[in-house]
Amino acid sequence: MGLPAAPAYSATSAPRVDLLVLVVSDGGPATEAITAELDGEGTPYTVVDLQQSGRPVIDQAFLADTVDGAPRARFQAVVLPNDNPFPTGSAEMAALAAYEKAYAIPQVDAYTYARPQVGLEPAASSGYSGPVDGVKAQVTAAGRRSGPFGYLNGGVPFEDNSPAVSESYAFLARPAAGADFTSYVEAPMPGRTGNGSLVGEYRHDGRRELVVTFAYNQYQEQFKLLARGMVDWMTQNVRLGASRNYFAVHVDDVFAGDDRWDSALNCTPGDVDCPPGQGVEDSIRMTPADVRNAVAWQKSRGFTLDLAYNGGGSVEYRENHNGTDGLADELVKDKAEFRWVNHTYDHAFLGCVQDVSAVPWKCATNPDGSTRWVSQSEISKEISDNEQWARGAALPTEPDELVTGEHSGMKLLPQQPQDNPYLAPALAANKIDWLGADMSRDPEQRQVGSASTVARYPINIFYNAGHVSEQVDEYNWIYTSRTQGGSGLCDDLPDTTCLPAPLSTATGYADHIVPLETRVALGHVLGNDPRPHFIHQSNLAEDRIGYPVLDGVLDQYKALYAPSAPLVNLRMKDIGAELRRRGAWNTAVKSGRVTAYRVGDRVTVQAPAGVAVTATMPDGTVQVAGGTTVAFGQAYAGSVSGWVSAPSGQSSLTLALAPAPAGALAPLSRPAPPANHGTPQRAPRTPVPAGVTKPVPYAAERR
Repeated sequence: MGLPAAPAYSATSAPRVDLLVLVVSDGGPATEAITAELDGEGTPYTVVDLQQSGRPVIDQAFLADTVDGAPRARFQAVVLPNDNPFPTGSAEMAALAAYEKAYAIPQVDAYTYARPQVGLEPAASSGYSGPVDGVKAQVTAAGRRSGPFGYLNGGVPFEDNSPAVSESYAFLARPAAGADFTSYVEAPMPGRTGNGSLVGEYRHDGRRELVVTFAYNQYQEQFKLLARGMVDWMTQNVRLGASRNYFAVHVDDVFAGDDRWDSALNCTPGDVDCPPGQGVEDSIRMTPADVRNAVAWQKSRGFTLDLAYNGGGSVEYRENHNGTDGLADELVKDKAEFRWVNHTYDHAFLGCVQDVSAVPWKCATNPDGSTRWVSQSEISKEISDNEQWARGAALPTEPDELVTGEHSGMKLLPQQPQDNPYLAPALAANKIDWLGADMSRDPEQRQVGSASTVARYPINIFYNAGHVSEQVDEYNWIYTSRTQGGSGLCDDLPDTTCLPAPLSTATGYADHIVPLETRVALGHVLGNDPRPHFIHQSNLAEDRIGYPVLDGVLDQYKALYAPSAPLVNLRMKDIGAELRRRGAWNTAVKSGRVTAYRVGDRVTVQAPAGVAVTATMPDGTVQVAGGTTVAFGQAYAGSVSGWVSAPSGQSSLTLALAPAPAGALAPLSRPAPPANHGTPQRAPRTPVPAGVTKPVPYAAERR
């Protein structure tokens, strides 16, 4: 089980360690969750699937070799589904143990049984094993101070989305007597006194293991909270890839009014969901007091909203109100308090010409049967007129950003299966670089002419609701079955569940909709996802129903995260640029065109020309270029991270690390001789509850 022979080298001539994670998978949700986190961060990894025939054999040749005569560790970390997924006495496990010892390679036991082999007392005899749905775990003092979870405030709530389904399972146990075990995350042991470990570090035989004793999947909040720390621990904060928590909120239709939901007709008079001539149009529009409230709210929360504006709405309002528009006057007075995004002049539909003679509408056709499209000149006028109006009001806009009304012009199923062919040339003519898209129907960044799309998450607070009662009534119509008096849409649409009964118009918003939408949005925030969310100006008017959800996200985030990991609040073009860099980086990583390794305190990265590198490094890391150095990255969650490119004319970049923290294990000065590990014992099979195998949705929701 020894490593390949190599020439002796001194402690000052450290081995090369490639910045690549080895994931040994059993196909279970725990290892899948970790690979999803690595994918999201942009961290390269190699998977060995134990279920695949013909998989690589994990032996000394697979794990390490030499480069130019010097030893190389091919992986900087090892992730196993448990502490030993191989048959008892496996040569592969022995090879891994020897490799980890020789090169100080950390090992993550993704979900394992509490037992002395991992430094814990047996859960069955002295701890607890069973469901932990709804448990409030805590990061220990060691986990915050010297461990990998210092970016958390302390609490780690476990989800409990359905009382009928078990959504997590854990083995809670104390450290075994004499074991060098440091618990990082703990929870009370039901039926016993004291806490048991859920995540901890076990040091033994010159090796380090991160021992995780609870089941999880990539979608659960408890994993999202701990995932960053798990990756930080396994890579010792030296890795390719990065993670931050982002939150941006666009407010659409500013200066315009939004048509109001009719609770008797169950449609919106003036919009395409109501047959022509039905109902009386009634507009919801912000007031000057709503603007003052928005400004005060932003200041109190330290958060900036992006206002997607329609200048034609103000012009029309003045025409109908003797030239006055208090809303526009107040917004223009406070224009510097917000960010502004062009939302077209009149909020016109810019796709096909709509035939609204029936519900649902359809695309109008020419005599030859071809689709009638809104023309390039009409699209261009909507863009340019709105930008010209903004210049007249001296709004601080970015003229290369655009969100079309209803994301129109882009494909919209089922009526319009392709983009309006005139959209792309209109965008180019107006020098639009960033185009808002609807995450629910166009999630991936793509090019539309000159523009890259920026998908936006819709928060399920309706544009046609200014009052709580309207929101709940429409919500009931959409999400209750026909037998409950609803529309039955939830019966017919895939991936949509129905409410068991209509919500109370008095309490349903605060008790059901707000917590649900808060959890959904917070899930995006905790997933290293920079894409913005959007609501409408109507939600800041009247009952101001948008704020409870925004406050819910901000309050919960503040309760969960330490100040070292602040929310990142970017404007649309910066989000688009982040997505574009990630796309190029991920393509390069997946195609094997990125190489990175560490030798001592130097990290060398090679990537294709024009592809920026994303990395996370210890505080104090600098980029070395010739005889000069410059600080690398920005501080976030206890390390520094960011994007960096090779100096002009060079094919690689070099980062110099700060000194390693005390207590870190260093590679031996030469590969270790074969060690006598005894007979490696296969880990017992750990149960995976149904709610982990198949994630339980938060509640009735169009997913």
